[in-house]
Amino acid sequence: MIKKENLGEAYGEELLKYAKENNKIIALDADLCGSTKSIYIEKEIPERFFEMGIAEQNMTSAAAGLALVGKIPFVHSFAVFAVGQAYNQIRQAIALPRLNVKIIGSSCGLSDFGDGATHQSIEDISIMRAIPNMVVIVPADAVETRKVVKAVIEYNGPVYIRINRNDLVNVTNEEDPFEIGKAKKIAEGKDITIFACGIMVSQALEARKTLLEMDISTRVVNVSTIKPLDIKNVKKFAKDAKGVITAEENNIIGGLGGAICEALSEELIKIKKVGINDQFGQSADCYEDLINYYGLAPDDIVNAAKQLLK
Repeated sequence: MIKKENLGEAYGEELLKYAKENNKIIALDADLCGSTKSIYIEKEIPERFFEMGIAEQNMTSAAAGLALVGKIPFVHSFAVFAVGQAYNQIRQAIALPRLNVKIIGSSCGLSDFGDGATHQSIEDISIMRAIPNMVVIVPADAVETRKVVKAVIEYNGPVYIRINRNDLVNVTNEEDPFEIGKAKKIAEGKDITIFACGIMVSQALEARKTLLEMDISTRVVNVSTIKPLDIKNVKKFAKDAKGVITAEENNIIGGLGGAICEALSEELIKIKKVGINDQFGQSADCYEDLINYYGLAPDDIVNAAKQLLK
C-alpha cells in the first residue's frame, strides 16, 4: 500500500523532538507558524519560539545574532519569502561568516497551488545554490525529511531546506541513512538516468513504470542534496546511460538541472531538463493541475526519455 505523509508535519514533529533534547535549538517564524509547523515549538516550548511578524529581514538578522551566542536557530517562512525577502541578510549576515543558521523554506515550488505566483517559489534552489557556504537540501518525502532535520542539527553551518506543503508518497526507506552531500540510486536501469529531487522523485518513479513497458530501462537517482553536489556519484550513474534527465520543481535555469549539467560538462552525454521553463506560477484549484500544466508530470519525463533515445 502506497503511504502518503505531509512533509511539513514530519518536519515540525521532528524539530520538536530534537528541541526537547537540545536547548540550543531556537525557532523563529514570520507570522506563518501554522503553515511552517514551527507551531509545535511555540505550543510546547514557547520560551524558545520567537514570532517575528512579517519581517523576514529582521528575523534573519536576529537568527544570526542567536547563532553568534551558540544557539541553533531555525528560521521559518514560505520559501518565496524566506529567500526573496531576506536575501541580503542571508548573504551578508549568515553565509559570509558561515553562521550555524538553518533556513526553512516551506510551501516550496508550486505546492501552494491556491495563492498563485506571488507565493510560489520557482527560483529558490537557484538562488540559494549560488550563495557560497550554503548547503541546499530538498527532501523527497516525509521519511527523508525527518532524517534531514537530524543531519542539519549535527552540521555546523548555514543550511537551506526546501519543504513541500502537501502530502507526498514515501519513496525512501526508513532504514537507509541520510548523509548531506550524497545522491542515492533508488531504482536501477541502463538506458536513461533520471536525477530528481523533491516531488519529482516520485514523478520519476511513475515515469519509470511507463518507460519499462516501452522496454526503456531507467535508473532513478534521488539528489536530495543539491549543494554540495555528489559529483562522484552523478558521474558514476550517468556514464553508462544513453542519456540523462534532470527533474525538479524549480526553474530549469540554475537549479538541479544546472548543477548536473555543470558536473557532466566534460562527459559528452545528452541531457534533458524537466522543470519549470523560466516562468512564474499561477493560482489553481489543485496542485496536480499545476504539476501537469508546467510539464512536471510522469508523462513529461517519459517524453523527455523518448526524445533522448531518438
